[in-house]
Amino acid sequence: MRTGLFLLALAYVLSQFFRAFLAVLAGPLEADIGVGAEDLAFASGLWFISFALMQLPVGWALDTLGPRRTAASLLLLGGGGGAALFALATGALHIHMAMVLIGIGCAPVLMASYYIFAREFPPVQFATLAALMVGAGTTGNLIASYPMAISAELIGWRASMGGLAVLSAVVAAGVFVTVKDPEKPQSDLRGSVFDLLKMPVLWLILPLVFVHYAPAGAIRGLWIGPYLRDVFDASQSQIGMATLLMGLAMILGVVIYGPLDRLVGSRKWVNFVGSTLTALSVLALWAFPQPGMWTAIALMCAVGLFGASFPMMIAHGRSFVPPHLTGRGVTLLNLFGIGGVGLMQFVSGRLHAGAQGGDAAAPYAAIFGFFGIALIAGLAVYGFSRDNTD
Repeated sequence: MRTGLFLLALAYVLSQFFRAFLAVLAGPLEADIGVGAEDLAFASGLWFISFALMQLPVGWALDTLGPRRTAASLLLLGGGGGAALFALATGALHIHMAMVLIGIGCAPVLMASYYIFAREFPPVQFATLAALMVGAGTTGNLIASYPMAISAELIGWRASMGGLAVLSAVVAAGVFVTVKDPEKPQSDLRGSVFDLLKMPVLWLILPLVFVHYAPAGAIRGLWIGPYLRDVFDASQSQIGMATLLMGLAMILGVVIYGPLDRLVGSRKWVNFVGSTLTALSVLALWAFPQPGMWTAIALMCAVGLFGASFPMMIAHGRSFVPPHLTGRGVTLLNLFGIGGVGLMQFVSGRLHAGAQGGDAAAPYAAIFGFFGIALIAGLAVYGFSRDNTD
């Protein structure tokens, strides 16, 4: 199982890469095939939406087929096939189709790991193990920054994506060979995702799950590149360095969040304080959209650091899920978390397009303000939720 978990972690590295690499390819894609920032915002949103919509069938598959076949088959067909299509793209439609396929391929990877953690390890360890997996996988964020920018310059973005298609297929084969499915719980209980949606305890958690990751995911996944280029005239190398720094901040955030529930005796308040600090950071960018390039980068790194509470949010919601619905529970939470990024990325693309024609910073101020208001709304509901630390 150690080898299997290692390969699932490697698959999650690819997942993190694919949600973030568009930020550094914005310039080359516009120059080569005429795909602009709004097209890429839509493509990024499609990745998150296809990823999110797959969570319900993935949850069923985890509970019935197990994580081995679920993760391996989808990563091979979606991840490998989507990356290959991206490498051959000649226009926005191809990019959109490729991102849908890649989102489908990445959909089961993290949840397969979470399913194994929930079934094979003590509940008290779930948040820490989940954070370690996210922390390891978030190195894909780093590869999608400066290294991807350099690769695109040296061998071109098409060859880079072709190599990633091959790597996705190899990792998928490794997952199929090495991952072992946990034993299914000995129970006659049956249920569906609708049973989870009937639980009032989750109603107060899901709104913050929906919005908490959107600022970090959307800014790192796309907007950091166009923002720095349009407002500060940053070079491709500077954008690569900025995305690298934000990726490092997100890894550090995951590592810090991991043991906090055991240290402070609360999951709810760890999430509440973290999301509040994320809101303050993104609202600072809204209030001062031209603070100087390195100040802006520092604020975006703060968004990445404080917005890295995804494993702790999942741990809070999962703690109320009955054992026989573990797969459906973690994937339902993931649907809200990733789906929120996708839907809000669509909105951010419209905000960017609608604020054109004036100050170069105006479109990005609108995006930052939107993210901040959404976080405040989620926090207002989450404040009434029930704490649980297993």
